[in-house]
Amino acid sequence: MFGGKGGLGKTTFSAAAAYYLAKMGKRVLVFSVDPQASLTDIFKRDIFGKGPTEIIPNLYAQEIDADRRVKEYQQEVRKKILDMYGMDKIPEEIESYIQAAAAEPAMEESAIFDEVVDIVVKGGYDYYIYDLVPLGHALYYLSMASVYDAWIDKITGLRTQMREYDQVAAVIRREKEMDEDAILNELLYIKDRINKSSSILTDKQKTAFFFVVTAEQMVIQDTVKAGELFAKFDVPLSGYIINRVLPANLKSQNIPEYLKNRLEMQEHYLKVIDTTFRNQILASVPEMERDVTGLPMIEKMAKAMFGDF
Repeated sequence: MFGGKGGLGKTTFSAAAAYYLAKMGKRVLVFSVDPQASLTDIFKRDIFGKGPTEIIPNLYAQEIDADRRVKEYQQEVRKKILDMYGMDKIPEEIESYIQAAAAEPAMEESAIFDEVVDIVVKGGYDYYIYDLVPLGHALYYLSMASVYDAWIDKITGLRTQMREYDQVAAVIRREKEMDEDAILNELLYIKDRINKSSSILTDKQKTAFFFVVTAEQMVIQDTVKAGELFAKFDVPLSGYIINRVLPANLKSQNIPEYLKNRLEMQEHYLKVIDTTFRNQILASVPEMERDVTGLPMIEKMAKAMFGDF
């Protein structure tokens, strides 16, 4: 997983790492959980909402269509209500609730999270590379497993103890006797899925999380705070990658004053990064001469990250 503030190069690094691994003979899926994903732009292929799309041999890319996943969610909910309660039609007040719930801010994150679980549990790849959403959303996304797990534990406990729920169900089940264990089974199914995904995300043998950082004060400060928060969720932090480093030898050349000042600022903050993150810095990647889009530039970035291959 690559994370960090928006605009630092997470998508670029995700694509380059996937490209490198594919060239090493590994079957790789790089996918974005960002509603404003740009894997389509970087690979110059229209992949949004089309499932895993082969880019080169061994390399597949996918952009999740959260809106479509929310609609699928709604249909799943309708079907389960009809099946559990023996209804022929969803009552109007329940349908209104289903429609309203889809507009909740957390619904999109939930839909994305569920899609991630589907992708990982399904298997079929040697490596999964997540191009995560910006830090604030990523923290929410990563915390969902523990929050949902605790909530479902509480609900399932109540469900097993309080059979009075069946009296409430009887009011709306009408013709068909509802299976009293249907709701409990559904909750346990959700809990199992969340536990699987949570165990993968926090497994230090299987998962690595890399922060992308640049030589700027606010970026460094925000990354330090985020690292502390991620540690609370036991996300295995594997190191930091410095991006967009200007060549130091520019200083000796005849360059504009603006660029000299940028180089001096960079020199200062690179020292701050070195002091702050110490031996956790894995790579220092130079500023590219143009946008990293298309396979030739992705290959160039991969070589900057991993060396020649």
